[in-house]
Amino acid sequence: MQARLGLIGVVAALAGCASSTMPGTVGVTRSQFMIVPASEVDALALSGFSNQNQKARAAGKLVNSGAEYDRLERIAKRLQAQVPVFRADTKDWKWELALIDAPVLNATCAPGGKITFYTGLVRKLKLTDDEIAMVMGHEIAHALREHGRERMSEAKATGTVTTLAKVLAPDKALTVDLANKASYFLFSLPNSREHESEADTIGLELGARAGYDPRAAVLVWEKMAAASSGAGKAEFLSTHPSNETRIASLTAMQPRVAPLYAAANKK
Repeated sequence: MQARLGLIGVVAALAGCASSTMPGTVGVTRSQFMIVPASEVDALALSGFSNQNQKARAAGKLVNSGAEYDRLERIAKRLQAQVPVFRADTKDWKWELALIDAPVLNATCAPGGKITFYTGLVRKLKLTDDEIAMVMGHEIAHALREHGRERMSEAKATGTVTTLAKVLAPDKALTVDLANKASYFLFSLPNSREHESEADTIGLELGARAGYDPRAAVLVWEKMAAASSGAGKAEFLSTHPSNETRIASLTAMQPRVAPLYAAANKK
């Protein structure tokens, strides 16, 4: 472990580090280690998002219209209007929303603004608009902070992933093992506590600025925790640890974002 961290430290010193986002009111300023090109990660994310939607469409599970979709789209647009507070380049992102009709308690946002929600998350937890906004803001925050790219950069530095070029190449002889590794680091690998804390913090501010009650963040994580105590653990919680410390942290952050919510347009 020490050798691994030492290698990353040397490469980071040579490559330089910077924060992918502006601090906002919540003040996220951590420098990040990024040696994998954003263009490669974005291309991989778009491919994964497209494949996911194709499979859902083929199964008759991709929802493109209706009350549920319209509700999520409305919330997404309000949140998207606030993301320039953290990243000015998001005006060039091609935001997309996918709603999949499946009893899955999960939601994601891939690099470049590719949001996925499952109907099971909204229906089973009976989420309010405020609670949906807190979940969606959290996921958008992961994309803004480029946490997937950061994990892949660390993997590349330690030799776990040597290159992504073959993953993105049109060659039919594409290296499957390499593609699987890249997808794992981008989509499946659980986020660190540090990444989760940043997503909680930025997501809370995004929601408050968009006119959604930040107190709903505490409520939604309590619902998540309750759902995980049943027979089947929520998939969302398999990569999003929810515990008393997290809820306490969200509660402690309320005074910092309450003025933003008070000043926000609630429509």
